[in-house]
Amino acid sequence: MNIKPADRIGKVKEYYFSKKLAEVHMLKEQGKPIINLGIGSPELPTHPDVIDELNRSSREKGSNYYQSYRGIPELREAFSTWYQDIYGVDLNPANEILPLIGSKEGIMHISMAFANPGDQVLIPNPGYPAYSSVSKLLNLDIQYYNLKGVNNWLPNISELATLAQDNCKIIWLNYPHMPSGAKGNAAAFGELIEFAQLRNILVVNDNPYSLILNSEPMSLLNGIVSKSHVLELNSLSKSHNMAGWRIGMVAGSEENINHILKVKSNFDSGMFKPLQQAAAKALQLPRSWYDEINKLYGERRKLVWQIMDQLGCAYDKNTSGMFVWAKVPYNYKDGAALSDELLYVHSIFTAPGFIFGSNGNNYIRISLCADGNQLKEALKRLETIKKVIA
Repeated sequence: MNIKPADRIGKVKEYYFSKKLAEVHMLKEQGKPIINLGIGSPELPTHPDVIDELNRSSREKGSNYYQSYRGIPELREAFSTWYQDIYGVDLNPANEILPLIGSKEGIMHISMAFANPGDQVLIPNPGYPAYSSVSKLLNLDIQYYNLKGVNNWLPNISELATLAQDNCKIIWLNYPHMPSGAKGNAAAFGELIEFAQLRNILVVNDNPYSLILNSEPMSLLNGIVSKSHVLELNSLSKSHNMAGWRIGMVAGSEENINHILKVKSNFDSGMFKPLQQAAAKALQLPRSWYDEINKLYGERRKLVWQIMDQLGCAYDKNTSGMFVWAKVPYNYKDGAALSDELLYVHSIFTAPGFIFGSNGNNYIRISLCADGNQLKEALKRLETIKKVIA
């Protein structure tokens, strides 16, 4: 007799990229020359000063000890200084910042800290699939709100007002938006915060892409008087080429940070101190570090635009982040059809938009985490495609 898993497991599926990458690996083993343009995992190296700091601190006595659940003071202070330098936001390092083992764990911790089973959460469509997965695991009532290109992929406050019930606890945001790359703006953020305060809902912005191809990085915490209804997640994964290091943070009011800490402290026993010290070093890198990365991503994005042009896809150049999001031409049933053709005919892996929600059905997404040679090779393979304008 097999052990029966918990009912909650039946509410979620294996992450799309987990299954698809296994298939891509199998195709590679069969000799297919797969070019992976689907995943947003920076392949560029971490800054050498950060690696040196990790090596140095790993040799210190006590580096292997359990650490504080709140993170070491040096890391919280570094996050605080970084937020002031990058976003112009003042955060008290003692009680308004909580380092995380990657910001993804913050989605679970925040959900557990503020929503009971059956409570409602509002999730963007399209949006990052983890918001839905965590909510399903916790038996929350998911209500999707629409994001569409005609509204610059920004929420419609009137729709939110209609959807939000009395038991709505969290509104998930993600700006710059993944997958579309749409940027937030002060007016939209102000409306959202005002709505959240009026309806007593926590609004959470997931903000890992703000330094990628974006000359005006913004925080949901910019210019607000009270942090009582606002949290922001951030991460070093994209901005510092440290995805595998699993370094993130959540910022908000002291009261809300303490609620999250109650959950977090029952999940882990603190982060490896050398990782924290190296992360603090990363947060002190000069602006030239970001400029160099963005110059490279900018060159790659031009090549991806050429790929999209060759496919006949429509896209917006006024976006940020490490992806290009594009609407497929009318001769394809949907984004999945084009994505499959690219994979099985041309050995190019792209992400179909449906994995981010129904409003992404007619889109594909291409990552900038592939070098110029790979992108040029992909473009060369597609030269025989006859363009059909969407």
